[in-house]
Amino acid sequence: MLLQRVLTAIVLIAGLVLLSVFSSPFWFAVVVAVVTLLAAMEWTRFIGLDSVPAKVGYLLSLSLLLVGAFFLVGASPETRVLDFPRVVSLLAFGVVFWLLATWLLTGYPENTDSWNDQSHIALMGVFVLLPTWCGITQLKYIDESGFLVLGLIALVSVADIGAYFSGRAWGRRKLAPSLSPGKSWAGFWGGMASSVILASIFMGITSVRGAPLTLTQGTLGVIGTLLVAVSSVVGDLFESMLKRNRNLKDSGATLPGHGGILDRIDSLTAATPFAVLWLFLVLGLGSGPL
Repeated sequence: MLLQRVLTAIVLIAGLVLLSVFSSPFWFAVVVAVVTLLAAMEWTRFIGLDSVPAKVGYLLSLSLLLVGAFFLVGASPETRVLDFPRVVSLLAFGVVFWLLATWLLTGYPENTDSWNDQSHIALMGVFVLLPTWCGITQLKYIDESGFLVLGLIALVSVADIGAYFSGRAWGRRKLAPSLSPGKSWAGFWGGMASSVILASIFMGITSVRGAPLTLTQGTLGVIGTLLVAVSSVVGDLFESMLKRNRNLKDSGATLPGHGGILDRIDSLTAATPFAVLWLFLVLGLGSGPL
């Protein structure tokens, strides 16, 4: 199992780097859309859809929404800049949803009856997956080198890794025992610290690349990093809640040794809208390519 996990991780990392660095923004968006649909297939398990027609119907619905999103933001082979106000609108929907999700987590499991409905969970999938596609795609359009895409994914991954090792070493007080008994407050703070360290390195690289940050931008960058790290925890806990609701260990078996795609991107789905909007509205990126 360990060898399987390692081999799968190597393939995933290599594929991610090659896609982020060498693909054009449009074809990057297409591949991310395909991954989004694979994640949507796993989401049907959260909804409780058992029949093939029901699953296909959900996937077709999300496919149409993705196609509409391509047209909405203006993603095409000829486009160099996406429609800024429309991208912001899609990401804002994602932020509002994750704020609501945070509220749902604080009331779990007592509030289960208020959201445990197939139509509600199906709609949740739309608000989770579409803003993620939009945000990741926007990062590639802003910086075609893939630096911002890989930076965000690395930031979320480091927060998760830092939380794991900190929790193993010092975790005593549980963060959310009813949702994820393995998570602790020590792990939470370890993840925050790891993210800030990595973000500081990224900001240093950005300065070397010819875009030096002011003290204010650096401070706002650290604050944004903490926001991303916190939201990534929310994404992880939210998927745990949905899995517990259906008595699932993993979201799927798409990735050998790692479970499903949603098991790997749960933190990223919540972090993406916050991260990209922060880049837009606070650090002033997004109106055009770097």
